[in-house]
Amino acid sequence: MPGESGGLQRLNRRKLGTEQEKRAVNYLQEQGYEIVEYNYHNRTGEIDIIARDGTYLVFVEVKYRSDIRMGSPLAAVDLRKQRNICRVARHYLMVRGLPDQPCRFDVVAVEGRNISLIKDAFWLT
Repeated sequence: MPGESGGLQRLNRRKLGTEQEKRAVNYLQEQGYEIVEYNYHNRTGEIDIIARDGTYLVFVEVKYRSDIRMGSPLAAVDLRKQRNICRVARHYLMVRGLPDQPCRFDVVAVEGRNISLIKDAFWLT
């Protein structure tokens, strides 16, 4: 049927993305992070993981690449993406009544089997 393979591809990508986010959650927990929320979204966007690391509330973006041919996962967190994450984070802090909560933005880069964590990957803009 027309369009079926496109829908199947989206489902497969979504499933793969979910699997990689679960890997990231496990990795963060191994690093001592306490997971607060997973796939938080509002009308302006989504944050993959919200966690606590010490006194910080950490908004985490997870980016996956099966290999470097598609570019670095870090490069995918461009300025536009950063601004959107910040907008969602501001909303989260407002609705949770946490205006003075120290926070930061980390990126978990998943490249094939390798996982790396970039703390303070960008700042609230």
